[in-house]
Amino acid sequence: MRDHGGNLDQARARFGGAAAEWIDLSTGINRVCWPVPALPPDCWTALPQAGRQADLIEAARAAYGTQAPVLPVAGAQAAIQMLPQILPRGSARVLAPTYNEHAACLRAAGWQVTEVATPEALAGADLAVVVNPNNPDGRCHAPGALRALAGQVGRLVVDESFCDARPDLSVAPWAGEQGLVVLRSFGKFYGLAGLRLGVVLADAALLADMSTRLGPWAVSGPAQVIGAQALRDRDWQAETVARLRQETLQLDALAARRGWILAGGCELFRLYRTPDAAAAQDHLARARIWSRIFPWSSDLIRLGLPGGGAEWTRLAAALA
Repeated sequence: MRDHGGNLDQARARFGGAAAEWIDLSTGINRVCWPVPALPPDCWTALPQAGRQADLIEAARAAYGTQAPVLPVAGAQAAIQMLPQILPRGSARVLAPTYNEHAACLRAAGWQVTEVATPEALAGADLAVVVNPNNPDGRCHAPGALRALAGQVGRLVVDESFCDARPDLSVAPWAGEQGLVVLRSFGKFYGLAGLRLGVVLADAALLADMSTRLGPWAVSGPAQVIGAQALRDRDWQAETVARLRQETLQLDALAARRGWILAGGCELFRLYRTPDAAAAQDHLARARIWSRIFPWSSDLIRLGLPGGGAEWTRLAAALA
């Protein structure tokens, strides 16, 4: 299995403790989730409905500021796995380091994959992948630069899984133009990763091919209902962005007192440099707080934001 955050079972196997004792900060998932209301009973008992699918699509268009064709999927991961399978094989370049599923899924599908360090090095590829903001370092790219890049590659995939708090970075309004494909994750910002919901924005022909392969019930009835309601909840979205921006400063201050140096991040996670990342992870784990380190770096550790006062208190004590 590839290295990912959210592997709390592995943490418990190493350090013990019941799941309820742990604070999982190893992902970029919002720990203060959108408040799910009571749902219509038939979204559980009936098959997902076409009308609710259409409602979800319109809510996504409005939330992401686009008129592009939209395809709901079972999380952005579903699209990351499918796109390499259905697009004509060729040369792919991935702006790295980044979410490791992009390069891995391309290689598994038979693409010739090169991981590059600069956006300029993506030019000329049959398929280029950019995560914006990037995971794990939060590197950002202006929409104008990405639109220009789309004209220099066969197809550009922009993964906007962490873009909800930075709508100014989104290229969703131009999805489908010049082969531009945009992936959006629902679960991270809304804190409902278990719902498994995301959307793909792209040209109609590509989405029609994906839809045919996914079949008639690609997302669940509860995901249709919850997704549409949450995407329309502008007050919660604005309040959450404001809270996240304030709390990233709070987390940076705690890390600085520990002697960690800010190395990047976005509104949902922070990346820090410390002399021994594995030792730092172990230290937090003994306080039942799980973090993320990386097999390609010995000095980087990533933390998500705690989910309330008690969690902040525990993290502050662990970092003191």
